[in-house]
Amino acid sequence: MAETTVTEVLAELAELEDPRIRAVNERHGDDHGVNLTQLRAVAKRLKTQQDLAVELWASRDTAARLLALLICRPKAFERDELDAMLRDARTPKVHDWLVGYVVKKNPHAEELRLAWIDDPDPAVASAGWALTSDRVAKKPDGLDLTALLDTIEADMKDAPDRLQWAMNTCLAQIGIEHAEFRARALDIGERLKVLEDYPTPPNCTSPYAPSWINEMVRRKELAAR
Repeated sequence: MAETTVTEVLAELAELEDPRIRAVNERHGDDHGVNLTQLRAVAKRLKTQQDLAVELWASRDTAARLLALLICRPKAFERDELDAMLRDARTPKVHDWLVGYVVKKNPHAEELRLAWIDDPDPAVASAGWALTSDRVAKKPDGLDLTALLDTIEADMKDAPDRLQWAMNTCLAQIGIEHAEFRARALDIGERLKVLEDYPTPPNCTSPYAPSWINEMVRRKELAAR
């Protein structure tokens, strides 16, 4: 099969561009207009291609970077590469996919979590908190949950939006996954009222931590019966 070039991929993404999708995405800070289902179809066809992924990322085009994160080999990146990529991610969707699809699967994830969580850049710090939430849910051994709750209680209320969201997610995960800390997590959420009025579609769980915690615990209890 002939090797696909970055020029060919960029041309294909340009053809998929939809001004209506771009208008919606730009309201959320994402400067691209490619339907994500179509983007994933392109990634499925291309399969894993690390070299192409690196070239697509270097293009700085948001849709190309999202595609790059789908076709890359997460374990192939060095720590400093991922750090530079996060600081250059620019848009929320690229930032989220980089952390969720690549960094979490990389051998340097824990080292980066520790480095990022106290970073002065709130977008970088939010990545550290996102990785912490993942550990709270999947590999909590070694985490100081009391200290995390102390930091959330002190800093979440006045944190910038992106960092606040990530800290709130960590708060909810602690309350959902760790019964011994649930009462305190609920109390912090109820007192700080972060995202209490966040518009939530019907049949979706609110990101307001007390509602989120209670709903997920309810589901777990139902599933255990």
